[in-house]
Amino acid sequence: MDTDENPKRTATPPAEEPRRYHGCAIAVLVLLVLAALGAWALAELEKGLDGYGQLEQSGPSGSVADPLGPGATARYEDGLKVTVGRPRPESDGTYSLTVTYENDTDEELRPGGESPAGAVSEYGPAPLVVRAGRSLDDHASGYSLDWVNSREAGAALMAPLGTDRKRTVPVRVRPSAKGIPVTVEVDPPAAGYRETAHFQLILD
Repeated sequence: MDTDENPKRTATPPAEEPRRYHGCAIAVLVLLVLAALGAWALAELEKGLDGYGQLEQSGPSGSVADPLGPGATARYEDGLKVTVGRPRPESDGTYSLTVTYENDTDEELRPGGESPAGAVSEYGPAPLVVRAGRSLDDHASGYSLDWVNSREAGAALMAPLGTDRKRTVPVRVRPSAKGIPVTVEVDPPAAGYRETAHFQLILD
C-alpha cells in the first residue's frame, strides 16, 4: 500500500489570512484619508479663487435681497465676523446700535479704508453705510435718517484691526419718524473681492 509521506497542502496557511485582512484595512484607511484631503484641498481652492471674501451664512444670506436682522452676524470665509446690534431708543429721540468687527483672519485689517471721511456714509458706497429704507430700496421716500455720530464712527473704523482682535463701533441715529426701516451695509475693504453684508432693522 503506497503512502504519500509528503502530501500536497492545498489550504492557505492560517497566518496568511489575518495578514491579507490587515493589508485590506490599511488600503481602505489610506483611500479614506486621501479622499478627505482631496475634499479639503478642493474647498480651499474654491475659497482661494473667490478671495475668501464670500459670506458663509446659515439662514439669511446677508445679500441685498436676503438681509440679516438685528443681532445677527455676517461671517466671511476668511474668518472676519461683523455683528450689528439691536437698536435701542434713547431719551432724546435718537437710537443707538453697535457694529462689532471680529478679526479671526490671518492678517491685519483696516475696516474703514483710507480716510475717516470715506469710511462711513448715509447714502453709499462706503465701508460702513447706515441709511433710511429697506435693503432693496434705492432711496427712502416719506422719511429720513440723520446719522448723529458719523464722524466718531468713521474715526473708530480707521485704526488697524489686528488678528484675534475685536472692535465695537457705536452708531447713533435720529429718524424722522418712529418705526422706520433702516439698512446697515458693511463692506470692509480687502485686497481681493469681499461681499457686502446687508442688515435690515426697524427703529420701533
